[in-house]
Amino acid sequence: QVQLVESGGGLVQAGGSLTLSCAVSIRTLGRELNDYGLGWFRQAPGKEREAVAAINWSGRSIWYTDSVKGRFAISRDNSKNTTALQMNNLKVEDTAIYYCAARQGRDYTAYAYTRRGDFETWGPGTQVTVSS
Repeated sequence: QVQLVESGGGLVQAGGSLTLSCAVSIRTLGRELNDYGLGWFRQAPGKEREAVAAINWSGRSIWYTDSVKGRFAISRDNSKNTTALQMNNLKVEDTAIYYCAARQGRDYTAYAYTRRGDFETWGPGTQVTVSS
């Protein structure tokens, strides 16, 4: 099992940038972060939680939802047990609570880490508010 905690949320103006971080604590004996695929999700008021970005165990496969392509960048540092989501050119519609999630697996494609129902472990979330 793992525990995750997001940080870095806040209030920014449209067009600005923000970087979210997620610290992953490995609780299962013998496991390391490279045994897990990671995803960033967001949920706006009244909307379903949606996948924003995902990265596989090695970082060699990355996936983004269409609305953030070219603006967001997901990364991971397995030696530091962290994942980050750099968000550039933020828009008002990016306003949401952002969550990081982890699922044990070494899939070749990051797309395997985009289905919210497949994740058992989530962080508590961090609020991102973009003002016009």
